[in-house]
Amino acid sequence: MTTFVHNDLDVSAAKVVASGQALYPAVERTSAVAAIANNASSTPATAEQRAAIFADPGFGKYFTDNVVRSVWTKADGWHQAEIVSGSASAGGVGINALHYGQSIFEGLKAYRQPAGGIFTFRPEANALRFQRSAHRLALPPVPTDLFLGAIEALVRQDQAWVPTDPDQSLYLRPLEFGSEDALGVRPSTHVTFVLMASPVGAYFPQGVKPVSVWLSDDYVRAAPGGTGEAKCAGNYASSLIAQAEATDNGCDQVVWIDAIERKYIEEMGGMNMFFVYGSGSSARLVTPRLTGTLLPGVTRDSILTLARDLGYQAEEGTITVEQWREGCASGEITETFACGTAAVITPVGRVDSKNSGTWNIADGGSGEITMKLRGALVDIQTGKAPDNHNWMHRIV
Repeated sequence: MTTFVHNDLDVSAAKVVASGQALYPAVERTSAVAAIANNASSTPATAEQRAAIFADPGFGKYFTDNVVRSVWTKADGWHQAEIVSGSASAGGVGINALHYGQSIFEGLKAYRQPAGGIFTFRPEANALRFQRSAHRLALPPVPTDLFLGAIEALVRQDQAWVPTDPDQSLYLRPLEFGSEDALGVRPSTHVTFVLMASPVGAYFPQGVKPVSVWLSDDYVRAAPGGTGEAKCAGNYASSLIAQAEATDNGCDQVVWIDAIERKYIEEMGGMNMFFVYGSGSSARLVTPRLTGTLLPGVTRDSILTLARDLGYQAEEGTITVEQWREGCASGEITETFACGTAAVITPVGRVDSKNSGTWNIADGGSGEITMKLRGALVDIQTGKAPDNHNWMHRIV
């Protein structure tokens, strides 16, 4: 039986560092592919079936033939890592995750680059955040060698599912949940780690177009001391009612404000936000500071670095609803965008609310700096630009 041990990227190293430094430090990459048994599906999809899916993949609608699965127990730690058919059972109806919400996940992508090869973007950063989320929900952190090894093993096994269209990718979803089939309000004594994959197109079907947002006055996403900085399932379940309210008011997404003073901007849906002051080479970017109530986004961290590479001032700070509205009215704030793995960078064009009024950001279009940053990031991910920060991890 192969067991997996922690390395220097464990929870003890998972700390938010000072402003201006990288949140996710570069680390030596490790692999545990050889320790993952291959019991892949004996009935994989045909080339014709995959081609039909690639014609219109949507986002998260279809999945590859296999998953990587591993289990944890107090006696044996992480073990039984294997590639199995995606239809393999995950557990019974009594499992801990269904009743007590002990469940976390991650999201990253694999890209087929034009010069050849399949790459992932900063997978060690996702491994680190996955460990931090596990710690907050009293789950055993998945060791980095297992996390990265699972990604390499599954992408190699299901590489035919990585699209060739440069606007598509293979979305990877690591999931960890309490799988003890017994009731009781306590940490699960049996935990399952699953890595699944889905070929995807654009997260927003309309493409890179500005979205309208609804300021949520009635609901909060997270409070100090809560699970805001963890990527746990419960955060997303509790957000759905506010998202429904946004939709009912003709908006695409919800924007969260802080739980204490009810005035500071925090996130858009499950994405981090950026505000652009000024224009041209003198533009300044501000993103809400990580206070424990915001998700420390890998894309957010990357944009802070890329913006500085492009010569812009980029910093963490605070911005109130009033400052956002007045900054847009005066022209001081020229662009606003949100960022995350799924959508990459999405411009925000209009803001609506129950108590704070309605306003546009500039002319309501896609800002020059927003699109320049998006292009710079996507070009690195798809192999069109040099990877000066060693962010891309080749798998095949």
